[in-house]
Amino acid sequence: MPHPPVAARPRLGHHCRVRSLRSRLALLWTLSFAASLAVGVLLVSLYRQSAAAQAGRAEAMAARACDLVAERWNFYAAGWAGPAPPAGDAPFRRDMQGLLAIALPPGPPLAAGIWREGEGVVAAIGARLAGLETAVAGAAAEALGEDRTATASAGTALGPVGLAACPLAGPVAGLVGYAAAPLPGPPGSTVLQAGLAVLLALMLAMTTLLTWLQLAWARHVRGIETALTGHEAGQLPRLAATGERELDRIIAALNTAGARLAEAHQRSEALAARVALSERLAALGRVAAGVAHEIRNPIAAMRLRAENALAGDDARRRAALEAILAQIARLDRLIGELLAMTQRREPQPEPVDLAGFLHACAADHAGVTVQAPAATRVVLDPALTRRALDSLLANARQFSPAGAAVLLRGGTDGQTLRIAVQDSGPGVAPALRDTLFEPFVTGRADGTGLGLAIARELTEAQGGRLVLADPGDNAGGATFLLELPWPAS
Repeated sequence: MPHPPVAARPRLGHHCRVRSLRSRLALLWTLSFAASLAVGVLLVSLYRQSAAAQAGRAEAMAARACDLVAERWNFYAAGWAGPAPPAGDAPFRRDMQGLLAIALPPGPPLAAGIWREGEGVVAAIGARLAGLETAVAGAAAEALGEDRTATASAGTALGPVGLAACPLAGPVAGLVGYAAAPLPGPPGSTVLQAGLAVLLALMLAMTTLLTWLQLAWARHVRGIETALTGHEAGQLPRLAATGERELDRIIAALNTAGARLAEAHQRSEALAARVALSERLAALGRVAAGVAHEIRNPIAAMRLRAENALAGDDARRRAALEAILAQIARLDRLIGELLAMTQRREPQPEPVDLAGFLHACAADHAGVTVQAPAATRVVLDPALTRRALDSLLANARQFSPAGAAVLLRGGTDGQTLRIAVQDSGPGVAPALRDTLFEPFVTGRADGTGLGLAIARELTEAQGGRLVLADPGDNAGGATFLLELPWPAS
């Protein structure tokens, strides 16, 4: 008993319309990366705002110190009409040094001084920082050009500073006071660096974990898919556990279903074997009954003839012996047909000319018309096919009226060779259509019912089939269609 076809399963992968685990993990990683990036940007923004506030505070401190220097200079230069001291004048430098000492309170900024255009720094207190001279010259030029206090941030060997330069009005042209306040690092810079490092470490750990999880699940799913697609029809393989709790629950359910399917398959095979045995016994019973019936009739006829011969004269005995010989020939024909059904040999296909082959088959039967394309070569077993066609032609001739034509036509259609035998008889009764090809089923009183069964056996031996065409295709009789693979395998 053939098993029902197994429905095709969809592949477990990215071809499904449902969102896959890989895409979900990628979405989770994207969201985590976006959140980490937002936190990192926020921390950097806060750090920059804090650094800007510290720079503004240092510049304000430097500007206040510069204002004190300017106030003390205004007091010093009050009432002084000139002339301006020459560049490098020592008394002027000492006065300016004292002015700085008086102007700035204890604990002065990092550096302060007085700068003169064309001469540079005239006096200074506090640390002298490498690189500060260039920054002071730039700020002083800006202050003189705009005639206002100029502030800026500058880098030195000891770190960044806030710088302020203010023009000193009076008899000395190009004189500028300046002050530089230290620019401390913004609070939380260490925390910022630690936070960014932690975010980076978390992102790396999350990326590694999600990648490993994706690869592990993909490997497990691929193994399950391979095991399921490689099993035989009607069975499920025993799947091994993966170590993943969710997958193992599915695997346990599949293993349980597989065990139940195997049990059902075994029960189905046992039932199919019993059904096949019953069918074989029933068929054997029908064949035995048919053989007994077909043999009993000739035996009964021969007994009657023999009894008549014993009671009659020579003429009656001669007629009885002739009748007995006819019944013996009938029995011999019956035995030959039975042997033809049981002796099934391997087909030996060879190329033949279709039209010539059909004409040769029709030559042994009267009133057969052949229709076949010329110069068409096909591959078939001539002996088996001719025996099948002989049975079909003999059957068509017996059911056709006297003088009516029997049509034998053949041709190829794609991968199939089709040969049709059409008679002009009354057609097949509806009650016989379903059992027409079974042994001993016949519509004639003197028929054995083996011709069509033998023709079907010979056709199926070549991998083909023999069918009765639809009655609508031939309203005037019966048409038997013999189909063979083309080209023959």
